[in-house]
Parts: sequence; structure tokens; C-alpha cells
Amino acid sequence: MAQWDLGIAGLALLAVMALAFGVVAHLIVGRGITRWLWLYSAAAYFLAGILVSEVWFGWATEEELQPNIDGLSFDEVQLVTLAGLLAALTARYVLRRKGRPGGPSRTRAS
Repeated sequence: MAQWDLGIAGLALLAVMALAFGVVAHLIVGRGITRWLWLYSAAAYFLAGILVSEVWFGWATEEELQPNIDGLSFDEVQLVTLAGLLAALTARYVLRRKGRPGGPSRTRAS
């Protein structure tokens, strides 16, 4: 069984990254879905970051994963950032095409 080595500093850095991502995702998508999008995005980022750092790349040694910040595989967590940004941009595109609130409407004013 794998031993998790994520320390307090690594968790704190991941939490800050998750909150920053949540705000950016909310700005990208807009208010078309919910006003709590930033919180949902931040929570999903945090959980995905733990999974990537501790499960997906948990087998690698500290020397193989640099930079490693108190057990957090920093570069590998950036895969979560990339996937999240792609998801936010896709959501923005879909919402704008459907004319949902938060995006320009496709109907003309009379």
C-alpha cells in the first residue's frame, strides 16, 4: 500500500492554487451556471490535485518529481490546471451558444 507524504505546506499550496483556479474558472465561465461556481471549481481542483499528486504519481520518488513541495508533485498538478481551463473554456463556449444568462443572447430586440 502506498504511503502518502503530502505535508501541511503542500496541502496549503494546493489549497491556494485551488482557490485561485476557482476564481479564474468563475471569471472565464461567468455567472451563467451558478454564483458558487468558484467554490465548486476550487473543491474539484483540490481533490483532483490530491489524486494526481498522491495516487497517479504517488509511485515516483522525490528525485523523479521535481519540483516536489512538501510532498506535492507541483508540475504534475499543473495537468489539473490545464484540464480545468479546457473545461472552463468549453463551458463558456457551450453556454454562449445556448444563449444562457451570463452570455450574449442570440435573439434580437424589437
